[in-house]
Amino acid sequence: MYTIMIIDDDVNIGNMLEELLQREGYATLRAYSGTEARLILSLQKPDLILLDLMLPGLNGEELLPEIKHTPVIVLSAKTDVSRKVELLLNGACDYVTKPFDTRELLARITVWLRTQPRTAASSVLRCGELLLDTASHSVSVSEQPVKLTRTEYAILKLLMQNPTQVIAKSTMLERLSTDTPDCTENSLKVHISHLRKKLQDVNGADYITSVWGIGFQLNLTPES
Repeated sequence: MYTIMIIDDDVNIGNMLEELLQREGYATLRAYSGTEARLILSLQKPDLILLDLMLPGLNGEELLPEIKHTPVIVLSAKTDVSRKVELLLNGACDYVTKPFDTRELLARITVWLRTQPRTAASSVLRCGELLLDTASHSVSVSEQPVKLTRTEYAILKLLMQNPTQVIAKSTMLERLSTDTPDCTENSLKVHISHLRKKLQDVNGADYITSVWGIGFQLNLTPES
C-alpha cells in the first residue's frame, strides 16, 4: 500500500483529499503546517506528498527544498507560469492548480507513483521502537511482535498516521467507523487502555497520551 502525505492547513480540503485517497486504497499522513510536516517527515517516509504553498509558519516554498527522494505535487491557487517553473526547478515533480478535478489529480498521482521504486520501509510507520506495517497489518515493539485486536490496530494506525495531532474522541470514532464498527463511545477508552498496556508490557514505554477533555495523541518521546 502506498502512503501519501497531505500538507495543507485547510481542514476541509485536507479531509476531502484524505477521503478520496483512502477510497482509492492509499494510506495517508496529514500535516497542517510546514513545521509539523518537517517533524513528521523526520519520523516517516511517504511515497508521495501533496503540498499546499500557503502554510502557517514554514510555508510550502520553504519546505520544498528540504524534501529529498520523495515526489512532491504542489497544490496551489497560484497560476503564475514563472512561479510554477520556479517550483518545478526547486524540487516539485508536478503542479496542480486549485480548484482541481479529482480525477486528474488521481491520474497524476498514479503516474508519479509508477516511476518510484518501492521500498520495504514505505509501508512502515515508526515511533521510537514501535513499528506498524500497514502492508502486513503487523505491530512490533523493540522487534517483538505485539498481537492486537482489529480495533486496537485501527486506533494505533490512526494515531501513527497523525503523529503530531491530538485526535478528538468524536473524530476518532468517526474515522474508525469504517474499519471497526464495534468501537463505540463507551468502549473507546477500554480499547485504548488495552492497547496501551499491550505496548507498554514489552519495554515499559507509554506510546499513547490522553489529553483531558479532548482525546488522544501519539507520544513521540516515550520513556521506558
